[in-house]
Amino acid sequence: MQAGSVGFPAPDVKFSVLESNSRSAKKCIMSEIRKIGICTGGGDCPGLNAVIRAVVKTAILKYRFEVIGIHDGFDGLIWPEKSHSLTLEDVSGILPRGGTILGTTNRGNPFAYCVNDCEQEKVHDYSDKVVQNARTMGLDALIVVGGDGTQKIGLELGQKGLPVVGVPKTIDNDLSATDVTFGFDSAIHVATDAIDRIHTTAEAHHRVMIVEVMGRDAGWIALHAGIAGGAHVVLIPEIPFTIASVCSFINQRHIFGKKFTIISLAEGVKIPDEIRRDCIQRYGSIPKEISVGSLIGEAIGQCARKEVRVTVLGHTQRGGSPSPADRILSTRFGVAVVDLIAQHGFLKMVALRGDKVVFVDIADAIGKAKAVDPQGELVNAARAIGIHFGEE
Repeated sequence: MQAGSVGFPAPDVKFSVLESNSRSAKKCIMSEIRKIGICTGGGDCPGLNAVIRAVVKTAILKYRFEVIGIHDGFDGLIWPEKSHSLTLEDVSGILPRGGTILGTTNRGNPFAYCVNDCEQEKVHDYSDKVVQNARTMGLDALIVVGGDGTQKIGLELGQKGLPVVGVPKTIDNDLSATDVTFGFDSAIHVATDAIDRIHTTAEAHHRVMIVEVMGRDAGWIALHAGIAGGAHVVLIPEIPFTIASVCSFINQRHIFGKKFTIISLAEGVKIPDEIRRDCIQRYGSIPKEISVGSLIGEAIGQCARKEVRVTVLGHTQRGGSPSPADRILSTRFGVAVVDLIAQHGFLKMVALRGDKVVFVDIADAIGKAKAVDPQGELVNAARAIGIHFGEE
């Protein structure tokens, strides 16, 4: 990046070569850090406010940086009047709060921003505007807190000259570069509690009860909550299943005197062919307004001739106060990402590896979902205690 281009040249600058995903290292301008920004993008989850709190406290108390809160994802850089300085008072008391005080959106990609213009939806590329506004605001670095999609946008902005660092966030726990993401522990607490509560009503009414949890591409929540909550069947995207196999298992339980069955179901499971064919015949396609749990529940009810009820947890998994584990991990990430900025480690993301917080290239952290291993230790442990995964 050349001084004078759309970027962040500052008066007393020196050059350093930073490692990147490409074979050749890229030259980035390094200057004294005075002001940093932070934004939260994608779906909200417990722990976001804990990250913001840790960033603000570390930046001010340890480094004397000014912190600018960027509101509603990257929208706050498209319309900078949304953004404002964050003080210690602003983050006082937010540690146990869910959501994000900065707001968020999963529809705010500045490279393809949808705008309704005269009742027509138009797509605009605001990326140059974002970079220029960040420069005008005097930002020396931007912390991007989000999942795969948000980190990808951050990387692309970084490649345009915006000094970006990342904090991984997703309740699905499916980012490959980190062992755990904050929000996941809180989500499995919610899901496990729901399965615990479902047990009594399922047993009382001799029903099959399906608890549908989040997990679009990976079944971590369904698997962990299924084991922790004592579910009898766990259905996840990584393991194909058939309705016939699930029903056979349910009927075997009935023979042995177990007249109820709890199923922990990830929303992203691969819908069996028989359900897909039936939906196409009845609706012309798989209806988006009907939950996956309801489709599978109807099929199980007809096959097993059992009364089936479905509970879709949905956004309850994203809400509420973060668990102690998520508060601690979020705080560690928030502290570490400010340390990363102080080291000028741009285009990198903080991650947890074992018991250590480390720094990884954002380019290496995105685009590869961390899936459940169908033959992994956790799945094998579940099988050993009698959990069925619906395989033929």
